[in-house]
Amino acid sequence: MLEERIIQKLTKLHMTVTTVESCTGGMVSAALTSVPGSSAVFYRGFVTYCDQAKNEMVGVSRKTLEQYTAVSRETAKEMAEGGAKQANADFALSVTGYAGPDTGSGEPVGLVYIGCCFRGDTVVEECHFSGDRQEIRRQSLRRALELLERRITSFETVS
Repeated sequence: MLEERIIQKLTKLHMTVTTVESCTGGMVSAALTSVPGSSAVFYRGFVTYCDQAKNEMVGVSRKTLEQYTAVSRETAKEMAEGGAKQANADFALSVTGYAGPDTGSGEPVGLVYIGCCFRGDTVVEECHFSGDRQEIRRQSLRRALELLERRITSFETVS
């Protein structure tokens, strides 16, 4: 399974990960920590479901939230970078998006931004998922873990 491979790779590399989640509400943390031995590499899981939590827990700036909203590339980037800093982790994953049933913003349901910070270098992917609320959350979980695995693998290749 994907989460098992991630935990094995992080353990082998002596590296750590943290998560900062909004629309997935802790699903990414739950998947990673379901793997035996994950406590050696999983540092923290932040569930930042509201703007105030994003600001207070991981330092997403109020200006970013006001100018770009909670569901944006900029917010996902700051979530990942703030989570890495707060947890002192090598990798940080962030997920923010609209899982539905509606967005209240005019943006489409299924719009999700996933960020992955590795030692200050952050990549953010814009995703467009379909299905009901739970399906969008499951797709977000899977894509976040895939992004993390790709980033770990690219580090392995370089080192």
